[in-house]
Amino acid sequence: MTKKALIIIDIQNDYFPGGRFPLEGSEQAGENAARVLDYFRQNGLPVIHIRHISTKEGAAFFLPGTEGAEIHQCVKPLEDETVVLKNFPNSFRETVLEDELKKLGVQELVICGMMSNMCVDATTRAAVDMGYQCTVVHDACCGAALEFNGVKSEAAEVHAGFMASLGMTYASMVSAQELTA
Repeated sequence: MTKKALIIIDIQNDYFPGGRFPLEGSEQAGENAARVLDYFRQNGLPVIHIRHISTKEGAAFFLPGTEGAEIHQCVKPLEDETVVLKNFPNSFRETVLEDELKKLGVQELVICGMMSNMCVDATTRAAVDMGYQCTVVHDACCGAALEFNGVKSEAAEVHAGFMASLGMTYASMVSAQELTA
């Protein structure tokens, strides 16, 4: 049997109402992530929280030392759960994430978090390239509205596009209910 771990990416206060970069659907995605987190805890499976700290000059959110950069209460880590700090969209880049997964003997990742169109995407693609089998809990993620070359895409469209893209070859897609049933 393949050993699996839950990776919760950047479910932080700034992405919720009242934060510096609130995402449409963050509360529902957070609730679904909490459901998945409870399932992993109840089944004694490893959980790794990823927390982004913005170090780029001019960054508008996840600023060091702010409440917005803290992990949201809905998925608050327990004392014995690993929290990996990162400064880039890819959760493996210049972090201890790979070392932690190797220590645990993990081969399969269940991934959820924020944003679908940035850190969830970058981390999932990197993980697969490194040899991990990935499952993304699509309704425990959400994205941001984007605009490119005069074309505006609503947050739900962006999220769906990134989930569809990852689901083509990078990851299996499941809902929180399917995963925890």
